[in-house]
Amino acid sequence: MTSKRLGRTQDPTILVLVSLSGGPKHGYAVIKDIEAMSGVSFGPGTLYGVLARLEEEGLVEPLPADGPRRPYRITGTGAAVLRARLEITVKVAEVAFKRLGELGALGA
Repeated sequence: MTSKRLGRTQDPTILVLVSLSGGPKHGYAVIKDIEAMSGVSFGPGTLYGVLARLEEEGLVEPLPADGPRRPYRITGTGAAVLRARLEITVKVAEVAFKRLGELGALGA
């Protein structure tokens, strides 16, 4: 079940960081990894816009090109930022699941 009003709730920035937390990847591999783990697909324009912002913030870094492809990897700072964000997300999700369970018990 999905809601059109909620739209795409997956943050592309977080998805890219999660993908790169599994190891260095080039753009196409990041796109495919994100699709496999979340069902979210976006194009190269979105990906490279996100990568540029993350690189500017020091959260990812490009590696030497492997032929025509340039892989990226998450930095230590990027991993710390991702961990902090995920911890908040987990707390919010735990509260939400608890509340949904309480609503279900009330017959709502």
